[in-house]
Amino acid sequence: MRVVKNYLYNVGYQVLAIIVPLITSYYVSRVLSPDGVGANAFTNSIIQYFMLLANIGIGYYGNREIAYVRDNKQKMAATFWEIQIIKTVMTVVAYLSFVVFMAFYSGNKTYMWAQSINLLAVAFDISWLYQGLEDFKRTVLRNTFVKIVSMVAIFIFIKSPNDVTLYITVLALSTMLGNLTLWPHAVKNYGCVGHGVRLNPWHHFVPTVMMFVPQIATQLYVQLNRTMLGLMVDQKASGFYQYSDSIVKLILAFVTATGTVMLPHVANAFAKGDMKKVHEMLYKSFDFVSALAYPMMFGVAGVSLTLAPLYYSAKYAPVGPAMLIESIVILMIAWSNVIGAQYLIPVNRVKDYTTSVTFGAVINIIFDFPLIHFWGLQGAMWSTVMSEISVTTYQLFVVRNSLNVKQMFGSTWKYLLSGAVMFVPVFWLNTHMKSSWLWLLIEVIVGTVIYLCMIFLLRAPIINQLKDLLVRRRQR
Repeated sequence: MRVVKNYLYNVGYQVLAIIVPLITSYYVSRVLSPDGVGANAFTNSIIQYFMLLANIGIGYYGNREIAYVRDNKQKMAATFWEIQIIKTVMTVVAYLSFVVFMAFYSGNKTYMWAQSINLLAVAFDISWLYQGLEDFKRTVLRNTFVKIVSMVAIFIFIKSPNDVTLYITVLALSTMLGNLTLWPHAVKNYGCVGHGVRLNPWHHFVPTVMMFVPQIATQLYVQLNRTMLGLMVDQKASGFYQYSDSIVKLILAFVTATGTVMLPHVANAFAKGDMKKVHEMLYKSFDFVSALAYPMMFGVAGVSLTLAPLYYSAKYAPVGPAMLIESIVILMIAWSNVIGAQYLIPVNRVKDYTTSVTFGAVINIIFDFPLIHFWGLQGAMWSTVMSEISVTTYQLFVVRNSLNVKQMFGSTWKYLLSGAVMFVPVFWLNTHMKSSWLWLLIEVIVGTVIYLCMIFLLRAPIINQLKDLLVRRRQR
């Protein structure tokens, strides 16, 4: 039950982090226009590279290391401060690098300085500590308040196309405030290292760099597409990419939340030498995310063509076809999240994980230039899809001898068939009926009912997982 609760809390956290800008984007897309939205997306893609340097792989690494030592409070406190020292130093290095960059940057400097608040906020992000402790409730509750405040601030202060800088600042300050709210409890409960304990932060440096490499690779095919579109097409295309990606990432949050929750759980079992439990959790998790990812992929594809212009306004019509293409990554990222974040990282096979995402980044770079040149926004989307397919394929290859891949995929055909059957009527309704919120709601309901009926008819394993969960809950 603890894993389920943490999953629900982490879903809440992930959805909240995306849904606030998604809600406000309905308003902002109309106030700032595609030019303003594109300017924010393009400059944010640049600051993300510096934020990546500041984070230096600590997200996954810190989560895992805290999970390893959480049964020893003194050792955990020392680990926390050692890792945090590295993060603070790297944030200073990253910000100095940003200052040097700004001496040569010829674009809108005001937007970039506003974006730099996001970089400063990285130093205060200790969500990895709570994830390692499997204390997701605190993170969600504290950040909910902050996100709501930022949403209200946007509706109050953003009034015209000239408010792009103010919009960037509000979003960045909300991130900073959210990070700061996690500190009082951490210092009070985990801040005391104890007498005679000498901190040695730099023995964490090389392992964090090892985790930094896959994060660089991941960010390359997440942020590079926005940057390339801004340079090769225009900033509006960068904004269209971000809006498509925002909706897809919102859907993905329901799936990838299992990775953040299961990583410390699997890492703890691995630290105790219980590999049987590690494999058991992995197979169940793979089936669970497959049951979620297939209908989400087909569902997004089914409603994408009318959802984007309906939500963002007709000026953002190119977002629809982009979402249709990008929906494929929902399944690919779901699978790679299980294999990578829930197996390779917890069992310390970081090299395999690093190679997989590096391979994906190389594929993205190779295809980005020609595809964006010939097909613009849609070319960038296909490049993203090919990157994620390559990552998942490589990860399946490297675990073929340590995991029972046949068992992992044994029942996924049931979810594939159910999703495909669902897609046909949903897509027909979406392309033949009037574009309205009422019809969109009908399409979602029709798709959900069809999918649920299909998995019951096919007796998919997810049904037994839910039954077992209900039985255990009654027994508590």
